[in-house]
Amino acid sequence: MAGCELTVLDSGVRVVTEAMPTVRSVTLGFWIATGSANETQAEAGLSHLVEHMLFRGTERYGSLEIDQIFDAMGAELNAGTGKENTSVYARVIDEHLPHAFDVVADMVWHPRFDEADLANEREIVLEEIAMYEDEPHDRVFDEIGEAVFGEHPLGRAVIGRADVIATTSGEGLARFHAAHYAPGEIVIAAAGSLEHDAVVELARAIDVPQRPAAPQVPPVPAQLPPRLRFLRKDTEQYHLTIGAPGPARDDERRFTLRVLDNILGGTSSSRLFQEVREHRGLAYNVYSFQALFAGTGQVGIYLGTRPDNVAPALKVVADELRRLREDGVTAEELDRSKENVKGRIVLSLESTAARMNRLGLAVLSDLPLLSIDDVVQRIESVSLQDVNDLVRELLAPEKLSAAAIGADEDVFRAAIEPIAPQLVAAQALS
Repeated sequence: MAGCELTVLDSGVRVVTEAMPTVRSVTLGFWIATGSANETQAEAGLSHLVEHMLFRGTERYGSLEIDQIFDAMGAELNAGTGKENTSVYARVIDEHLPHAFDVVADMVWHPRFDEADLANEREIVLEEIAMYEDEPHDRVFDEIGEAVFGEHPLGRAVIGRADVIATTSGEGLARFHAAHYAPGEIVIAAAGSLEHDAVVELARAIDVPQRPAAPQVPPVPAQLPPRLRFLRKDTEQYHLTIGAPGPARDDERRFTLRVLDNILGGTSSSRLFQEVREHRGLAYNVYSFQALFAGTGQVGIYLGTRPDNVAPALKVVADELRRLREDGVTAEELDRSKENVKGRIVLSLESTAARMNRLGLAVLSDLPLLSIDDVVQRIESVSLQDVNDLVRELLAPEKLSAAAIGADEDVFRAAIEPIAPQLVAAQALS
């Protein structure tokens, strides 16, 4: 990728940067190849809890001191945990990069895991889990993840289990951190007003503990049988999801998938948005989504609607999926979607944070560092045949799983049958 530089240190840590001469800020990120999919059942939620504890202080910096340092710089400091990675990132003025780098590196490599701090943070995470349980719009995405991926770790919730969080000790958390935060599993990414060699020197100065490679995510089974899942909850709406396995993050069809996602439900002019919401008023929120993982991916549709609208809304979704499979997309839809994808990519990359995220994820995932022109060219090359082939492969009724949260499972089962009749029949016999 033009303007990007990559250096692999003797420790195994990879440093990737992109200089943006027209800005005065730098976004710095430490990317760690561990997330909920790297956990065992007995560790469910520890990646997320470790991420929280990174902010509780190190031997050199206390928790309050970390807050004060970044506040004094007028900087942003945050972190996030996903299925397959954890990131800690900061956005600072270029002159503050060395200090910010030193603090973030110490947080990542040398957190304290003090028992008193853990007791407080444990309560915060347990409150977060309780809040998540009260948010069916969020919870339903983990239900569809379990429906699609079954017992595989990709089907687990990132937030983890309350019983694991409640019983984990500081010593146990330190062991988990040491096992997963290995030098070869960490990428340092930065974008903005910087010089690559200067960032590399900052990285070389870090006290990096030498550790063996972290445990790998088990392979996803070649065949994932579709499933139905329902969580009964007294809610004003039913929260409904349909999902299926999708392309992996290194699959060249990921570019085709982005174009397809826009056509199906990713924009306000998409088929689902227009037919379900605009033309019939059957839902406020309806959209398609996608996620890319190592070895597999996930595609899906979300719909939130009142009980009386569940059946008619899902009937419209079923009709649109059938029409898409049988008739395919139009040339006009294809052109509009490709222009939308290209526009979103180019506009997002005016941000140092977006560029840093792109670098960090690509290198962590061992993907090529494509230039913007390369990405645009791949989007341009997506054909009608590419999209229609992907539709028929991913959205065949026999491949679809479904999950919902609402008051009455029978309402859901009856309404989902037009979309995936084989799935409903199989569940009834099991």
